[in-house]
Amino acid sequence: MEAIKDTKQIRETKLSKKGFHPNDIELLRRVSDPQINSDGHAVAFVVVDPDLKSNSYKTSIWIVNPELGDSSARKLLSGDSLSLPSWSPDGSCLAFVEYVDGASKIYTYPTKETGERILVGEHDGKVTELRWSPDGSCLAFVARRSDPSQYGSAKEPLAAKDMPARRMDTLRYRLNAVGWTFDRPSHVFVADLKVGGDIRTVVSGRFDAQGISWSPDGRHLCFVSARHEGRDIDLCNDLWTVSIYDGELTRLTKTDKAYALPSWSPDGSKMAYFFNPTPTESPRHMRLAVMNVSSLQERIISAALDRNCSPFGSSRAPLWCDDMVVFGVEDYGNISLYQASTASNLEPTLLLGGDRWISDWHASHDRLVYVSTTPVTLEELWSCSYLLLDTKARIEVSPELPLTNFSKYLLREVDLIAPTRYLAISKDGTEVECWAIPPKDAVQNETYPTILNVHGGPFTQYGNHIFDEFQLQSSAGFGVLYCNPRGSSGYSEDWGRSIRWPECKDDPGSGWGEVDFDDVLACVESAVENFDWVDAKRLGIAGGSYGGYMTSWVISHSDLFKAACSERACNNLLTMEHSADISGFVKSYVGVSYLDNPEPYLRNSPVTYIKNISTPLLILHSEEDLRCPINQAEELYVGLKLLARDVEMVRFPGENHELSRSGSPKHRVERAKLFISWFREHL
Repeated sequence: MEAIKDTKQIRETKLSKKGFHPNDIELLRRVSDPQINSDGHAVAFVVVDPDLKSNSYKTSIWIVNPELGDSSARKLLSGDSLSLPSWSPDGSCLAFVEYVDGASKIYTYPTKETGERILVGEHDGKVTELRWSPDGSCLAFVARRSDPSQYGSAKEPLAAKDMPARRMDTLRYRLNAVGWTFDRPSHVFVADLKVGGDIRTVVSGRFDAQGISWSPDGRHLCFVSARHEGRDIDLCNDLWTVSIYDGELTRLTKTDKAYALPSWSPDGSKMAYFFNPTPTESPRHMRLAVMNVSSLQERIISAALDRNCSPFGSSRAPLWCDDMVVFGVEDYGNISLYQASTASNLEPTLLLGGDRWISDWHASHDRLVYVSTTPVTLEELWSCSYLLLDTKARIEVSPELPLTNFSKYLLREVDLIAPTRYLAISKDGTEVECWAIPPKDAVQNETYPTILNVHGGPFTQYGNHIFDEFQLQSSAGFGVLYCNPRGSSGYSEDWGRSIRWPECKDDPGSGWGEVDFDDVLACVESAVENFDWVDAKRLGIAGGSYGGYMTSWVISHSDLFKAACSERACNNLLTMEHSADISGFVKSYVGVSYLDNPEPYLRNSPVTYIKNISTPLLILHSEEDLRCPINQAEELYVGLKLLARDVEMVRFPGENHELSRSGSPKHRVERAKLFISWFREHL
């Protein structure tokens, strides 16, 4: 990594526009799920708008001509919650889902003639995937199926007091933001459009099935499912195919890895997909592989690329362009698109890069469309034409064309501050990638309170995308620091695995709170040296999830910070291991079971060192958080109150682990105001 040349940079005072404040969360329009039709002349995409008045998200479907640019973008379909646009094979019709009051309605809508939406199917529950068959005769979809005797129906749901007791026999039985899963498995359904939308189940049983992909002949669907004994312990799953005519299931893989997002090649001979080679030994890069469907021979095509090839939060399967596949890669704070040949042994190469996050993508005919964001722009839709070269081992793309320009509406209202990248040198000499944002309207030679932010995961990354948290802090008069310490994604797999516990048999590391602790402190120390707006006597620290863990850990091991905010944190790794929805996750880092040896869990838990905490602490937590359950906040809060320390806990009803990202708009605003108020009071 190359360090910046001049880290003593300061913005000139600029008062032309206001900063980004909590109520401006309503301006954060999101673009996602671009789908281009077969002739490459129309792109449908989803637009999500937070709405404070209704305290909800308004989701609509838009359309744009990729050859004409953003001037042609227009809203096609409106509703409270529209999603999953999908073009018919001939490009004449768009299918989509509307989810209201616990039920999904599947519609088709003719786009080449004046018409109305046509209801083709209904399902109690949320449809999460929707795919046209290659001949356009039916739609496959994925959704959870609930037992009416347990839950009632969407129209007449049973009250909790009227439900039978739940009887479970699986280790993993619930999921954050989803709820109970053991008695609501996700199944695969097919709606036959030739017989009035008749819906039949093609993959059923007590096992989850997801990640569907049609075979080009329309006779089979490929999907991912764990249908074996021991699936809760080994965390493996398999690729399967199902005949849509007789329901015959065929397992393609050996139940030795965790597979995800299969994608059938255009000629039907291959399957591309991602996999985790050791799902019980975190973290791992997701690899990209291709399988010969007839011989079941697998070849890893991302072997030379030491990066995570299925970015955190992405649901994009490998995208076929003839014999090439396009996929996203986390790299040094960016998400870029790479290309790889499935017909040669050439190494993957960069297709679209730069200092940005490319979050969604799709291709058809000779055109590629994708969603991209930077630290000072919203997610926007872009397009470029592509050409498969004669060698069929490389794709060449044309200049990029913007298809939306929603950022202009945000930037008319607020001033967003661009970060400065810098390198910090950790205690052992390791370089750590960091960023700094000065306070908005900072004045030369003045110092300001500064907040260090720590990301969650830990196997995720901060980087070059818009993040309302940082803009809120800068606009409130705080300097902002953030970094990707060891344990983050976006770098080598060794970097991510360096914080595995010393007890691990394979790739032992320092454990959480050791080299990563050194790295985040180095981020601050370097900023104090190089940015003259940082007030070294008024430093704060904040983070959520693993970032909340690190916040709690840092203030129990250092007096550097004068105030802290620990959010949706894991504070007791021993109780976290058996109370979270992802039982076994902590063990995948620790290397030994807490039943055999609880000591390593407690040794690296912030609550073990609670008596050392004297820093004023704000604890934020959601009451329906299943990832880091509310007891994680309570254990820290109660202990600190018993010690008569300066601590406050705020609990958000009806919210889960995703509060700061997708919680109700009013709660997001309230949370932001609490955060800013706490640090203003204590810094």
